[in-house]
Amino acid sequence: MLSPEHLRKLSNKLWRLNNLYYITDKAGKQIRFMMTPEQLEYFEGMHTRNIILKARQLGFTTEVCIIQLDAALFESAKCALIAHTLNDAKRLFREKVKYAYDRLPEEIKQANPASNDAAGELVFKKGGSLYVSTSFRGGTLRYLHVSEFGKICAKFPDKAKEIVTGAFEAVATGCFITIESTAEGKSGYFYDYCNTAEKAHIQGKLLSSLDWKFFFFSWWKNPLYAIAPVEPIPTRLEEYFSEIKTKHGIDLTEQQKAWYHAKEKTLGDDMKREYPSIPSEAFEQSIEGAYYARQFRELYKEKRITVLPDNSHLPVYTYWDLGVGDSTAIWFVRKVGEEFHIIDYYENSGEGLRHYMKILKDKSQKLGYEYAEHWAPHDIDNRELSGDGKSRKQIAKEGYEIDGEKYSIKFNVAPRLSVDDGIESVREILPLCAFDSSKCEQGIANLEAYRKAWDDKNGCWRDKPLHDHTSHGADAFRYFAVANRNARRQAFTIQMETTF
Repeated sequence: MLSPEHLRKLSNKLWRLNNLYYITDKAGKQIRFMMTPEQLEYFEGMHTRNIILKARQLGFTTEVCIIQLDAALFESAKCALIAHTLNDAKRLFREKVKYAYDRLPEEIKQANPASNDAAGELVFKKGGSLYVSTSFRGGTLRYLHVSEFGKICAKFPDKAKEIVTGAFEAVATGCFITIESTAEGKSGYFYDYCNTAEKAHIQGKLLSSLDWKFFFFSWWKNPLYAIAPVEPIPTRLEEYFSEIKTKHGIDLTEQQKAWYHAKEKTLGDDMKREYPSIPSEAFEQSIEGAYYARQFRELYKEKRITVLPDNSHLPVYTYWDLGVGDSTAIWFVRKVGEEFHIIDYYENSGEGLRHYMKILKDKSQKLGYEYAEHWAPHDIDNRELSGDGKSRKQIAKEGYEIDGEKYSIKFNVAPRLSVDDGIESVREILPLCAFDSSKCEQGIANLEAYRKAWDDKNGCWRDKPLHDHTSHGADAFRYFAVANRNARRQAFTIQMETTF
């Protein structure tokens, strides 16, 4: 029989969360769950829609498992937790949810007993439930948590879409969704939601119940991420630490610097993704399976994604990927000596050829672009099934009346190479490129996120690209690389023939 004092304590949710439940620590030892400062910050600041960008190993999934178990047990709430993979889901249920439930005081379990109707689900006598799996559709939820959503978006885009259109819709407006992850490139729902939520946070906007609230938890806020120094910090890291102190007010101790240095030895280029110091850092790192990861690391390092110098006296070349009932992407390029300045990018969908020709005409009038050549893939020669059977190349050459004037484009056709050869051409040409960071923001994100398809069955990357929203910009850039590789090789041949 519970005493009045005990019942009073049980009515306090924060007390319950920090006193009733047991977990295992990193060493596998059973300990009572007590919130860390980061976990408490999230709990006390919880909104109806929450997004957590974080460093690794801060315990948010553990916290959410406990919060949902408590809500199902004491509030009769229906809860669900979506994990990255099925193995992760089984592990979370077994090692966190069921582990914590089994170690509750017997009088509490007897007051609201649970049955394990199916693997990965606890159903309580008074109506609450907690379900752990890789997806959720159907029914209604009071609490939903999605773990490692960034990785789901990167490796399983169809699953990410199913979560957004299915699981999210199962949560009523006044109930609670939390998505958390380390970053995984500048594309997908997680990146888009973080970007929007962070801007709203910086601007101090009032959030509606359907707006995402941004939480960021960096490595340096955790006191455990510090060790005794055993060797000097490299100059490049000292410069980095000095930069984040000057620009962001992050003043690290010598112990924190030593921890970061030691951890970076293992993680290498993935350090900022796994342990970001500031939010933007997390997304600078390329995603797993990305085709151009190494090239973009160098472009950022050499500051070739920047504000470009004014070379408006030079002509502009355009490179297209023409979609039919799909996105069309266009890169705008100037040749500056031996370099290629990528000055602009445009992408849209659901529009005809006339729309894109008007975009070119408008940029010419407003930005002074004087076009030299326009390049498109070989399928521009395909004849349309409707109308008079003309190809889009013919239609573009004949032109349209735009703003009272006839406007036409004469397309060159990029050499037809395999996708693998085209990807290799992009890798060769990227070191010669510099990008306008503002006008090319969307295109750069597409190139960085362009990656191999994931083979879920065999747990490895397939040897072919994933076709998603990044493909059109990446394909258009591939035609740019192929067209210029051919020209460079012809010039080299002529030079050799002249020399010998």
